[in-house]
Amino acid sequence: MKTDELREKYLTFFESKGHTRQASDVLVPRWDPSVLFTPAGMNPFKDHFLGKVKLEFTRATTCQKCLRTGDIDNVGRTAYHHTFFEMLGNFSFGDYFKKDAIHWAWEFLTGKAWLGIDPARLSVTVYHEDDEAAKIWSDEIGLPTSRIQRMGEDDNFWPAGAPSSGPDGVCGPCSEIFYHGDSGGEVEIWNLVFTQFNRVGEPPDNLRALPSRNIDTGMGLERMAAVMQGKDTNYHIDILRPLVEAAAEITGQKYEAKTEEGRRLRRIADHVRAGVFAIHENVYPGAQKENYVIRRLLRRAVLDGHQMGMSEPFLHQLTTAVVEQMRSAYPDLTQSVERVAGVIQQEEKAFFGVLGDALSRIDKIFGGMSSEGSTVIDGKQAAHLYQTYGVPPELFAQMGAEHGYTFDGEGFHRAMINHGGDTGPGKLFGTGPIESLKTTLHHTEFVGYEQTAADVEIKGLILKGGSEDQDTLCDLIDTPSDQGMIVLVLDRTPFYGESGGQVGDSGEIVGDNFLFRVVDTQKSGDLFLHLGHLVEGVIHTGDSAQAKVNIDRRTGIRRAHSATHVLHHALQSTLGSHAQQKGSKVDDDWLRFDFTNLEPVSGEHLEQIESQISQRLQESAPIHWETVPLATARQAGAMMLFGEKYPDPVRMVTMGEFSRELCGGTHLDNTQEIGRFELLAEEGVSAGVRRITALTGDKAEQHAQQTTAALQAIADHLGVALPQVTDAVRRQAQHVRDLKKELAGGAKASDLAPLPAASQTLDYPQIKAALRETARLLNVGVFDVAPRVEALSAEIASLQQQIENLEKSGDISADALIEAAEEIGGAMVIVKETPGANQNLMRQWIDQVRKKSKASAVLLAAAMGDDKVLLVAGVSRDLVAKGVSAGEWVKQVAPVVGGGGGGKPDLAQAGGKDPSKLPEAMAKAAEVIRQMLDKA
Repeated sequence: MKTDELREKYLTFFESKGHTRQASDVLVPRWDPSVLFTPAGMNPFKDHFLGKVKLEFTRATTCQKCLRTGDIDNVGRTAYHHTFFEMLGNFSFGDYFKKDAIHWAWEFLTGKAWLGIDPARLSVTVYHEDDEAAKIWSDEIGLPTSRIQRMGEDDNFWPAGAPSSGPDGVCGPCSEIFYHGDSGGEVEIWNLVFTQFNRVGEPPDNLRALPSRNIDTGMGLERMAAVMQGKDTNYHIDILRPLVEAAAEITGQKYEAKTEEGRRLRRIADHVRAGVFAIHENVYPGAQKENYVIRRLLRRAVLDGHQMGMSEPFLHQLTTAVVEQMRSAYPDLTQSVERVAGVIQQEEKAFFGVLGDALSRIDKIFGGMSSEGSTVIDGKQAAHLYQTYGVPPELFAQMGAEHGYTFDGEGFHRAMINHGGDTGPGKLFGTGPIESLKTTLHHTEFVGYEQTAADVEIKGLILKGGSEDQDTLCDLIDTPSDQGMIVLVLDRTPFYGESGGQVGDSGEIVGDNFLFRVVDTQKSGDLFLHLGHLVEGVIHTGDSAQAKVNIDRRTGIRRAHSATHVLHHALQSTLGSHAQQKGSKVDDDWLRFDFTNLEPVSGEHLEQIESQISQRLQESAPIHWETVPLATARQAGAMMLFGEKYPDPVRMVTMGEFSRELCGGTHLDNTQEIGRFELLAEEGVSAGVRRITALTGDKAEQHAQQTTAALQAIADHLGVALPQVTDAVRRQAQHVRDLKKELAGGAKASDLAPLPAASQTLDYPQIKAALRETARLLNVGVFDVAPRVEALSAEIASLQQQIENLEKSGDISADALIEAAEEIGGAMVIVKETPGANQNLMRQWIDQVRKKSKASAVLLAAAMGDDKVLLVAGVSRDLVAKGVSAGEWVKQVAPVVGGGGGGKPDLAQAGGKDPSKLPEAMAKAAEVIRQMLDKA
């Protein structure tokens, strides 16, 4: 039986038993902080099991994409371990229980219409105290007791060991089904979990019966496919063997299962499959959390290839093979093949670029350990190799094991505290007042699409503490608080709770006896949490009130959110369909939009994007939304983001004929209402992800006025017309360079000739482009251009004054200095004022003198205005070797002019505050160098 057929049979079977088929949740559930990746089929239904959501169905069946790295070292080595895998599941939320779960599992496995497995090949285990399950297996299914094994809580309880060791919370016994092959070996193919208890405290008598009992079952798709296809390893089933063979072909290997190369090829197949699915969902390799895990997997696969002789990127070539095998169940993969392959190739190039150096460093570390007799690999060194070269610690540990070394894992994790990579389950089920409210209230009715004020009832009051564990559920709150935060939960609300990138609403909740100011609105599951402060009065649970949204702020948020849809369309039209939303934040007339693109967006493309957005705003495209079946939205061409799981039905937002997106945010009625769109910046966020920041409405209008004023201020300062600003600034910057060359002894700088008169004027897009171009020319921000231009003008004036002073001082050159030199003890000594000279010119003269004389000591001085003196001294190498020091020389001279300084023996510099003392300083300099030379 093919794997695709097995997947469909399972889902169809449980649909026939009244289960609602649900699509796989995403691989990275960003709304669930307890996990980085979905680790099991039950995770998307956590709140269903706990009764914290309104149940639209009480039976469900899924095939869930999962990713775990807890057994990563076994991947490729054992028959059944994977990082990415699919989990078949059927679930009951307070509906059927053990009897039906066991009977249906048996029917699906052994029924001729389904899998038709010989019952004699199956055995089961049960929790040793679960007489009910054991009785069903023996009396109703007919399994002999010899094939029913009772096991302890570490093997047949969920979570493992919960009765004795915890944690507190929902738990229950389980029953596992095993298949026995021809060789006599057995493999677990199905686990039925019976969640029927709430653990409270330490044993004994700590398991309290739940009022509503649930079923959570899981069967590994790949493992069951291996059974049905008669394979001794998952890696040889129909959807994985071709991928292993493709890896073998690309790496130039012959696949032999029991060799080390065979294990490497299986690991490559597994890791690249995980990488393709994750990157498809816009999880790019990086240094944090889930991004780190994907980087870790891809680099492990690259290392396997490297150890088989690969020296160039190869892994990305397997993207097509992965998609080909998985496209039947996941057709969306076909839409991102090129993007995913490009991201993998980019990661490979980066890793290959540092791999050779990293491996040589590991060898050096091992060499040092060997000479020192050490056997423990330093975790800090491993962390440094990861942070600097991206070398996974597992490689370090694996290579160390080959040398007989152990790995300091704790030390590594301490050093990597800011580089998370753990995919553990974390805190699976939340606790606290909000979770308690979910069990009674379930959800808050949102009425904010239609109205911005509503009559409401207070359903929950929570006084926030320093942490979630310190939050307190209250019946009343009577202390006005400017500092402490209070959370109000209502039966219904017009306040939008932060989600989908849109920030939460603010406003007021007013009762007969209180005024509560809402500063933010969040969501937890289906509850809306109104965070704020009690301004006056007393709030009681059960009070009636009126909730009023801040309309001006909501309108600004609507403008920005509608603008993100227009921006999204313009990005895709200009850059390509790969430029999909990666993340966003929408606030009052301000937006930040992250999107996938491997390179910075060029200035030309940015102008095209802005122009297209401006056109969409001017055409007054109507905006409307409707709730439609997911299939209808898909047929209408609505954009669906990779890595998002959408409800069915969905809310589809349409703008004119150009944009259809699935979105739960608040929007305008017409694109013209956005007013103005001002793109502030385009920058990189992480590998393959770019960010655009922009303004809308009033803030955009203010920014446009500021932009125009900035360019006008520069034009006024330079005495040119607006169209001439960029050229004038370019000429100004070049003039500074020419003047510096003249000061350094180069050709005389030409005077700045006036620009010809400009007749044309600039419209706003041209004004903005001119200011941006000028900012790029000077390498400053757009609103830093005006002060930078003023600084250039001041620098030009200063340089011209220095040149004028230098011309007044007469002919100063290295040769002229040498002519005026004094010979002391066989050394050429120069102590001289050089009016108008700057630091660079002085150093240049000193270098020229030292090149022409083996034994020389030079100290030059110049007044820099009315209150500053510069001293520069240089000594030739042979005098330095005799103990003469330029640093000591200026150190003794500088106090004469009210300053100090020092430096190296061959070159030093000092400053002072009193130019009137320069003659005395020159006399002191001559005295000091004479003493130094006498001692040399």
